[in-house]
Amino acid sequence: MNNHSNESIEALLRASFDGPVPDAGFSERVMQALPARRNHRRWLLPAGIVAGTFACWIALTPTPLMRVASHDWANGKLSATTVVMLAAVAGMSLLAAWWAMVEADDAG
Repeated sequence: MNNHSNESIEALLRASFDGPVPDAGFSERVMQALPARRNHRRWLLPAGIVAGTFACWIALTPTPLMRVASHDWANGKLSATTVVMLAAVAGMSLLAAWWAMVEADDAG
């Protein structure tokens, strides 16, 4: 709906009713009966990053590209292969962390 029709509907509703409808405490009882809001899990983001990094590392270990990158890194050379693999591991771990945060928001 466009803004004009929303304003028209709201004006008609306001003209038809004098104010809040008395509910004899119904709203208060409903609010008291609702369960308490869950606490956010602050440990989920670091755990997601660590788990994502570990899962990425395990998934990429058997590839020849990973063997070359780890060999270069162990020898102190920062080759293009090493940089690409580190970027892939970092990107995948951040993706896992983002997924963990979205799941935490959906659950809480």
